[in-house]
Amino acid sequence: MSAAVPVRPSLAGALRALESVLMRGEQQTARRNAWNAVLEDRSRARVRTETEHVLEAAAEGASVAT
Repeated sequence: MSAAVPVRPSLAGALRALESVLMRGEQQTARRNAWNAVLEDRSRARVRTETEHVLEAAAEGASVAT
């Protein structure tokens, strides 16, 4: 019979467990919503920067390498 291998929790899972002990439900939701907004802002900024580079290259008549 093989021995069961204990499953090690991920860091994210451990942080979520700690968060649930320390924060009320509304606070957890607010923090997660705020973090998701930060990630969306970063994503939009990345797309905006890439678009600016493409437009600048097109204005200069250069070929755009993607």
